[in-house]
Amino acid sequence: MLISSCEPGTNTMHFLNALASLLTALALAGAAHSAPATVAVPVVKAGMQAVAAGFEFDGVVQPVTQSTVAAQVGGRIARLAVKAGDPVRAGQVLATIDDRETRTGLQRSQAQAAQAEAEYRNARAQFERTRELQSKGFVSMAALDTAQAAFNAAQAGRDQAAAGQRQSAIEQGFTQVTAPYDGWVLETLVQSGDLAVPGKPLLTLYAPLPLRVVVHVPASRAAEARAAAQVEIMLDGGPGKGQWISPVSRIMLPAADPVAQTLEWRLELPAGTARSAAPGQQVHVRFSGGTQKRLIIPAGAVLRRGELTAVYVAAPGGAGFVLKAVRLGADHGAAGVEVLAGLGSAELVAVDPVKAGLAGARPALAP
Repeated sequence: MLISSCEPGTNTMHFLNALASLLTALALAGAAHSAPATVAVPVVKAGMQAVAAGFEFDGVVQPVTQSTVAAQVGGRIARLAVKAGDPVRAGQVLATIDDRETRTGLQRSQAQAAQAEAEYRNARAQFERTRELQSKGFVSMAALDTAQAAFNAAQAGRDQAAAGQRQSAIEQGFTQVTAPYDGWVLETLVQSGDLAVPGKPLLTLYAPLPLRVVVHVPASRAAEARAAAQVEIMLDGGPGKGQWISPVSRIMLPAADPVAQTLEWRLELPAGTARSAAPGQQVHVRFSGGTQKRLIIPAGAVLRRGELTAVYVAAPGGAGFVLKAVRLGADHGAAGVEVLAGLGSAELVAVDPVKAGLAGARPALAP
């Protein structure tokens, strides 16, 4: 088979040149499209700042008045009138215990009191007659003494029966378990039909106001806590979030926990703040006094992903950002957050960590 070779014609050359130009243009357009756009991200220089000296601990909100209501008589719980979360008024019936046994005891004591009253009246009448007869010389002094003793015994028996009647009435009243003050039911510990015995807890109540914060300070820092010029509280949510609040009063219990080696501080919340707090809520407590130098960065510059706390730092030569894990300290509010480790002084930190993580991000020194 013979293949003839020939020079390409003019039309063919024009087609090849046009095709080459088109491919070149497409390549340039693709390169321009794939190249990331430059994103300018403001940065700030991490530096040492004077902030309030002190330390923080986590605390828990607790009601100042909280009670565990227990049974005072035995018997089956006939009715539980409240449940957890219900508001109650002082004197309101919370639970009713089967009172058949106590009612029978009250009837028995009433009968004994009536019998003792009758014996007392009879003994008094006998004593008065004997005393009159003795004054006229009809009976001996010994008979009068006997009548006097019988009268005294009947009087004591009447008093004893009356006391027993009052005791039975009190026990009968114990079958109606009532609220000691206005408050809320925190939890119920029994159900209708359960057996109640004296001393068995039935439910827990608490008064909504006042509330306090309880914080446990290590014994090794007890002297620093006592010397603190200011103690402040920050709620985790609700009104006042992000604001440090001074307690109405503060008390440190004198005895340390023998196991945890901590001292308990009780800080009463102001009424306005207490209305927005709830028992069991976690808060932050700060003991402060004087000033100290700390490495501070804006709180918004911190990237939080689960347990990770990190910041984007400008790479050498301004070629982008490098992610660095950091360990944070106290939050100083508007001043920023304290960095304990992972960041050097004078490093440039991205103010917006989300933009700093984009392709093509470049540091731009904030004005």
